[in-house]
Amino acid sequence: MAPDESTPPPALTRRATVPALEARLGEPIVCLDHGFVRVVDYFGNDDAIVQAARVSYGAGTRKTSEDRQLIRYLLRHRHTTPFEMCEIKFHVKLPIFVARQWIRHRTANVNEISGRYSIFTDQFYLPAPGELAKQSTNNKQGRGEALSDDEATRVRGTIERISRQAYADYEQLIHEEGLAREVGRAVLPVNYYTEWYWKIDLHNLLHFLSLRIDPHAQYEIRVFAEAMAEFVKLWVPAAWEAFADYRIGAVTLSRQMLTVVRRRLAGEVVTQEDSGLSKREWAELNDSLENE
Repeated sequence: MAPDESTPPPALTRRATVPALEARLGEPIVCLDHGFVRVVDYFGNDDAIVQAARVSYGAGTRKTSEDRQLIRYLLRHRHTTPFEMCEIKFHVKLPIFVARQWIRHRTANVNEISGRYSIFTDQFYLPAPGELAKQSTNNKQGRGEALSDDEATRVRGTIERISRQAYADYEQLIHEEGLAREVGRAVLPVNYYTEWYWKIDLHNLLHFLSLRIDPHAQYEIRVFAEAMAEFVKLWVPAAWEAFADYRIGAVTLSRQMLTVVRRRLAGEVVTQEDSGLSKREWAELNDSLENE
């Protein structure tokens, strides 16, 4: 299901539109080797957030600067409902294993291509050599030391060989053996591509992005999240600015962490042993302060 390049220009409408995003409707941002993200439709804008917060209609007499400050106040103090007044719908092509991780965010409306009705295309995700790494020794779900060039070449060869053989077996089962598509798809690896339409409100989208554009997120889903973020910046620039300042660029401290910071500001030498923090919390606090 490729992006439709023949979409006609939008007709005149009375609803709120965002020219910068209108110009990018249907235009895909390429992700990984065969994937993409594109905006299909959207509802609302920065003004809709302000309007909902004030429970009023029309532009009113407020200044743009006051609207911006209101949006920043709402996000800073976690008044989430006004952000739910905006919605956006994406068309995404992504590897199946990324989709299974993505679907854990249960706050969107999703409709995925069905392998019962459609035959999968021969497109699978083959990681770039630089993205191949050994299992991390201190993170049970992450990458560690990068593979050497020779190791990466061998691993990529293995992944490609298995993927191509699986698709050849899939085609044989479907076309030669006459096996039902809903059963034949079971032999395909999770690096094969699927597609879906994904509709979500702005509040939940920002929560998704806060987790998935984080440097600790898995590389493959982070690529898609960063592409979506590019569209959000065009769609609701004031909301994005506040989100970048108060979520992405901010650090959250626990009560114990804040106590440690206050003790340090008072000139006290604080160690992990007398801080009340676990080793992991201690490391997170120091990393946050050093990075800032």
